[in-house]
Amino acid sequence: MPDTENSPNHVAIIMDGNGRWAQMRHRPRLMGHHAGARRVQEVVRACPDLGVKYLTIFAFSTENWKRTQTEVAGLMKLFKRYIRREAASLLEEGVRVRFIGDRVRLEPALVDLMDGLELLTADNDKVHLTIALNYGGRDEVARAAKRLAYDVSMGKLDPKSICDETFPKYLDTHVLPDPDLVIRTSGEARISNFLLWQSAYAEYEFIDTLWPDFTKDIFAEVVGRFGTRERRFGAVTV
Repeated sequence: MPDTENSPNHVAIIMDGNGRWAQMRHRPRLMGHHAGARRVQEVVRACPDLGVKYLTIFAFSTENWKRTQTEVAGLMKLFKRYIRREAASLLEEGVRVRFIGDRVRLEPALVDLMDGLELLTADNDKVHLTIALNYGGRDEVARAAKRLAYDVSMGKLDPKSICDETFPKYLDTHVLPDPDLVIRTSGEARISNFLLWQSAYAEYEFIDTLWPDFTKDIFAEVVGRFGTRERRFGAVTV
C-alpha cells in the first residue's frame, strides 16, 4: 500500500489492450471490452485507499469510429449497459461521474443515460470519475478555441487577457485539476491524443499489462512509484 500523502491526486488512464486480450484467447474483441469494463469497477473502488481523488479513463476516442461497425455498435451497447448496471453502486459508493468529449455524434439514448448519471451522482465527492467518450485532445482544444473566439467576438472576453490560465476554462475538464499521473497499459508508449493540454506536467507510466489484466494490486504499485518521483515543474532543486 503506497503512502497516500505522496499519492497522485488525479490519475488518468489510457485503457489499452482489450482487443488483444480477447484475441489471445481466440475470442471476439468485444469480449475483451466487457472484461475491461469489469476492471474499471475494481480500479474505481481502489482509489480511496490509494489516496486518488480524481480518476479519468479513456473509454472511446474520436478515432475509434474507424473500427468495424460491429465493434463500434458493441461498444456503444456496452456503455449503455455499464451506466444502467453501475449507476446505483456508483451513487452508493460516493462516486461522482462526469463525461468529457463531443456528444453530438453519440446516439440520443446514450446521451440521456450520460446526463442522467451525471445528475444522479452530482452531490458525491469521494471519488471523481471522468469518462472520456468520443474524446480527442485536439478536438477538445479546437472546440475550446471556438468557444473562446465566440466570447471575444461577443465582447465578453478581451483578447489581451487570454493566457494559459484563461484557455483551460474553455476545456471539457475546466472543473477538474490537471492529472498528476497518466498510465497507459498494453506496452504501447504513446499518448494517443489524450488530455494534451492538461498533461503538460504529468508523470507517465507505460506498462506492458493489458487492461483486462490490470488489477488493483498493479494499480497500487504504479501509484506507489509515483510517490518516489521528484516533480520540479521546471525549477531546480537546491
